[in-house]
Amino acid sequence: MNPEVEGVKLVPNEEFARLASDEQINRSALALEAHGIRTILAANGEEARKTLFELLPEGAEVFLALSTTLKELGVTEMIDNSDRYNSVRARLAKMDRATQNREMVKMGAVPEYIVGSVHAVTEDGSVIIASNSGSQLAPYAASAARVIWVVGAQKIVRTLEDGFRRVYEYALPLEDARLMQTLGMHSSVNKLLVVHREVLPDRTTMILVKERLGY
Repeated sequence: MNPEVEGVKLVPNEEFARLASDEQINRSALALEAHGIRTILAANGEEARKTLFELLPEGAEVFLALSTTLKELGVTEMIDNSDRYNSVRARLAKMDRATQNREMVKMGAVPEYIVGSVHAVTEDGSVIIASNSGSQLAPYAASAARVIWVVGAQKIVRTLEDGFRRVYEYALPLEDARLMQTLGMHSSVNKLLVVHREVLPDRTTMILVKERLGY
């Protein structure tokens, strides 16, 4: 269900806000590793932030996907508004969408590093990302050299079906409310990416945080 089509206010299903147990977290981490996604466990947001900056070499080209998780971690300013990294978003902000749109799309599609989050992680090691525009999906799937996801453990679900339910019943209502408050417009799930396995060694890393972060 997309709210701009249905014309209804969505209510988040709080079933999908519950933090996973240590057993579920460990099982998911092992499954992700078996599927080629390096997984680092972090006890809390502070530890996750420290780990993220340990993974990002100074001077690296970094594209931050729009993410409530990253905003809560407080890393946006440290990457996009500092001289430590080559921020793709900082460069895009200086360009003209009307005359340089194709160049801007290409810059966002092929960064050295993309950092973001996901909407669901299954206990058998699959990942679901939902998007309105789809701008982050190409670099996640294939075109970025390195992918780093920071993920709160409340996003762990048992199956893919549960993951899709989490997208539509929990993440979408919260994102819709956020977008209505900030921009006066509805959100919608227009594009979905499911990652079952990473085929390139060391390309994708997930920092799995044992607390609620983002939605």
